[in-house]
Amino acid sequence: METPLVEEATVAVPKAVPNGRPRKIVGVRFMPVGKVYHFESVHLADLRQGDWVVVSTSRGKQMGQVASLEPPKHGEADGPFKPIERIATNRDLALKKYMETQEIEAMVIGREKTKELGIELRVVKAEYTFDGQRLSFLYTIEENANVDAEPLRAELQKAFRAKVELRLIGPRDAAKIIGGGGACGLTERCCSKFLTDFSPISVKMAKEQGLSLNPQEITGMCGRLRCCLLYEYEQYVEARKQLPRRNKEVITPHGRGRVIDVLPLRDAVLVQIEDARYEVLRADLQPIAELEALEKKVEAPCSGQHGCSCGMHKTTGKRRKKKERKDKPGNQPQPPTAG
Repeated sequence: METPLVEEATVAVPKAVPNGRPRKIVGVRFMPVGKVYHFESVHLADLRQGDWVVVSTSRGKQMGQVASLEPPKHGEADGPFKPIERIATNRDLALKKYMETQEIEAMVIGREKTKELGIELRVVKAEYTFDGQRLSFLYTIEENANVDAEPLRAELQKAFRAKVELRLIGPRDAAKIIGGGGACGLTERCCSKFLTDFSPISVKMAKEQGLSLNPQEITGMCGRLRCCLLYEYEQYVEARKQLPRRNKEVITPHGRGRVIDVLPLRDAVLVQIEDARYEVLRADLQPIAELEALEKKVEAPCSGQHGCSCGMHKTTGKRRKKKERKDKPGNQPQPPTAG
């Protein structure tokens, strides 16, 4: 089971703001390309985007960078949100650099202990909290593997003064942390460059875009389906709703032909007309099936439905004869009376 790299830093705090000042919610990011978490900053009037701040989370004190001065987009910013403790000082920034060097040493020790114990897992990263009170080892295991990591945690706890915890992460999170080139040839992976969240990806997305289902062509460095399959998926789905399918007959400015390929991103189709092929925009297409259905509807007699009063007969197309009204006995005209 995958676990998030950073838990949502919210706690129960009173909604009322001291001195009647309005709320000021800012987004803080703990990783260069990571998820944004929101905190209360009403007591920091000069806070700017890019500032480093010290906050308290469920895992202890952390230092992050202000990524946004806007409230959450998914709903009203009514909290509860934990307040930012203070703006980081130069000493805090130096301490952060020092802790990062300690994390590398801790990761090396973690991998050595894993090898000594013969446990089938891979330590990807070690993370210290800002105050150094907690040390987390992020690790991955093979799919469907059943690994008991408690012996490793016990051994690591003997080697460090901080409280040690092991956190299982998924292959996508591991690929994001490790970085490197992408399967497509880019020098930097999308997940390491700009993706802050991972969206569900399915084989259906590859089929909808007409891509090869060869695993080598649609699988990323993490061993999962490539995140880029989602980038143009919605455009393909929307375009295919508007464009005729393959083998449909259409009328074009070049004549009547058959659709042999759909070009969703160009909003066009490739039409075969005799021995020639033409790329035709959707605005210049007229499906024959729809045209014939419209002509039949025009030629068909009126059904008399929807309040129509044209009088055309449903089967013969002839106008109905109005039935003569038979006057009731009480309504028959009376002969004139003699004066």
